[in-house]
Amino acid sequence: MRLSPKDKGIGLVVNTGIGVKGGPEISRLRQACTFPRLAQTRTLRSILENARETEYGKEHHFDKILEARSEKELYSLYRKYNKPAEYEDFRPYVNRMMQGEADILFPGHPLLYATTSGSSASPKFVPISDLYLNGIYRKMSLVWMYSFMTCRPRVFSGKVFTVVGKQTEGLAPDGTMLGSVSSYTNKSTPTLVQDRYVIPSIVYTIDDYATRNYVLMRLAIEQNVTLYVTPNPSTVVELQNVVDKWLDEFITDIGGGTLTGKVDVPPEVREAVEPLLKPNHTRAFELRALQSQYERVLPKHFWPDLQIICTWKCGNTSIYLKQMADFFPENTCHLELGYFSTECRAGLAIEEGIDSVLMPHMHFYEFKKEKDMDNPKAPFYCLHELKEGGRYCPFVTTFSGLYRYSMNDIIQVGSNFIKSPRVHMVRKANGIVSITGEKLYEEQFISAVDKAQESTGMKLNYYTGYVNLSKGCYDWYFEFENGRVTQRKANAFAAIVDENLKKLNIEYESKRNSFRLKNPEVFLLQRDSFQKFKEFILNRNHRDASRFKPNVLAQNEEHHDVIHHLRQEGNQQEN
Repeated sequence: MRLSPKDKGIGLVVNTGIGVKGGPEISRLRQACTFPRLAQTRTLRSILENARETEYGKEHHFDKILEARSEKELYSLYRKYNKPAEYEDFRPYVNRMMQGEADILFPGHPLLYATTSGSSASPKFVPISDLYLNGIYRKMSLVWMYSFMTCRPRVFSGKVFTVVGKQTEGLAPDGTMLGSVSSYTNKSTPTLVQDRYVIPSIVYTIDDYATRNYVLMRLAIEQNVTLYVTPNPSTVVELQNVVDKWLDEFITDIGGGTLTGKVDVPPEVREAVEPLLKPNHTRAFELRALQSQYERVLPKHFWPDLQIICTWKCGNTSIYLKQMADFFPENTCHLELGYFSTECRAGLAIEEGIDSVLMPHMHFYEFKKEKDMDNPKAPFYCLHELKEGGRYCPFVTTFSGLYRYSMNDIIQVGSNFIKSPRVHMVRKANGIVSITGEKLYEEQFISAVDKAQESTGMKLNYYTGYVNLSKGCYDWYFEFENGRVTQRKANAFAAIVDENLKKLNIEYESKRNSFRLKNPEVFLLQRDSFQKFKEFILNRNHRDASRFKPNVLAQNEEHHDVIHHLRQEGNQQEN
C-alpha cells in the first residue's frame, strides 16, 4: 500500500489548513523567543491578573505583586508571597473545586481534571481551565502540527495513528469530567488532522489492555499510516509484539471486514467499530505476502510511507528506543514528543533532536540548579539566566492554577532557539523514579512494602528497589528477619507488594496491566546488607557517615551494582 495522488492531494489540503492556523502561532513563538525576558515578565503579569480575584490570588497577594514597578520587584514580591509548591499544597483548593466551588485557583470552574499518579494513594487531579485548554493547548498543538508539516511535508497524506488514554475516567463530585490529558491533547489538534485519525475515541475506553491493543492494531495495520504518535516508546514495542502474535488473525479480519471474537471486545465498542469495517482483500493479500517474505513483519514493511514517529526520546527511554531501532522505514523521522506532563505542557520539540522549545509567552518558568534542589535558601533562576549544559529543576506557573509548582524533574539546557534556551528531560528528581512514565514515588514503595509485611507477617530487616532499564522492570532486594525465607516465598511477598503498588499508583497499575512495565525481579540479600552497603559506599566515596541517607527506591547505577553484589548466591530451596 503506497500513497496515491489522491492521498497526496489530501495532504496538501491539510498542510494548507495548518499553515493558515499554525503560521501565526509560530510567528508569536519566534517573537517570544527573540525577547524571552520581556515575554516572561508579561506572561507572569497576565497569569496573576487573570487570577487576582480568585481565592488563591487573594490569599497570596496577587494584587500587591501586580503593583510592582519593575521586573526585579515583580519577581521579588511573587517569590515573597508564593513559596515553591508541590501538588499536596494545592490539593485542599482542588478538593473545594471538585465540590463545585468557583473562582478558587482560577476564574470559574475547570473544564476537566486530568488524572495522574501522586505521592499518596490518592491520585492527582489537575484542574484544566478553559483558558488553558483553548488558549494554550490548542495553540501549542497548532505549533506542533506545523512543525510536523515542515519536517515532512507528506506527513498528513496518509492516516494518523495516535495512542492515548481514556477521555473519561470518572466524574468529580460536582460532575466535572476526570480524564486523560493525552486524550485532550489528541482532541486539541485541528479538525483537518482529526479527520485523518485511524482510531475512533471509543476504542480508548477498553479497560483490558490486551483487547485494546488488538483493536488498535487491527484498525491501524489496515491503513497506510504516515504519522504515528504515542508518548511512551514502550507502547510501540508492545504493539509490535501484538502484531507478532496476531498477524494471522489481523489478515483474516481485514480480508473479511470483521473484528474477531477471540478477544473480548465490549459490546458498545464492537457496535461502534464494526460498521466501519469492510472486506479489504487487497490489503489482506499485501499483508500475507509480507508475512511470507519476512521473518518478522515490522512497521517499515506494512507502513512503508511512514513519515514521522513521535515519542519521548529522553529520560528512561533508551531500552525501548534500542528495541525499536529497526522498526521503521529508513527515511522516517523520529521526533521527540516534547517536555510536558499532566500538570504542564511546558515545551515542544519542533525540530529534529531531543531538545524542546519552552514557551515564554504561555507559561512562567523558574529553575533551581540540580545541586541546590534540596537547599531552600538556594536562588531561583529565570529562563534567560539558564546556562547551556546546566542541569536544573523547573518550577512552573500556569494559566490553569499552578503557581511555582515543582515539576520534580531534572532537565538539561541545550542550545538556544533564537535567544531562548531549549531543554530536555534527564530524569525524575529525588524521590521519584520512572521507567515508562509511571512516576513511582519512594513513599509509595515504602507503603506497599509496609502493607505486605502487615498482611503476611513476614518482617524485613532491610529492603530497597532500583530501576532496571535493560529489562524494563524494577529490581527489588529483600533481607528478611527470618534468614530461612526461600526465593519462592520472597517472590510471593513481592507479588503482594506489586499489587499494593497498583492500588497506590494509577500510572504504575496502567503500565503493569498494559505490559509496558515488566514483572519486578526479586533478590534475597545477605545478613546485615545495609551495613555492608553503607561501609562500601562511604569507603569508596569518602563521604560523611552522618549524612549518608540513600534512597529506598532509586535510579543509581553505582548503588545498584553494590547492592546486587550483596544478594545471596543462588536460590534457596523450599524446605
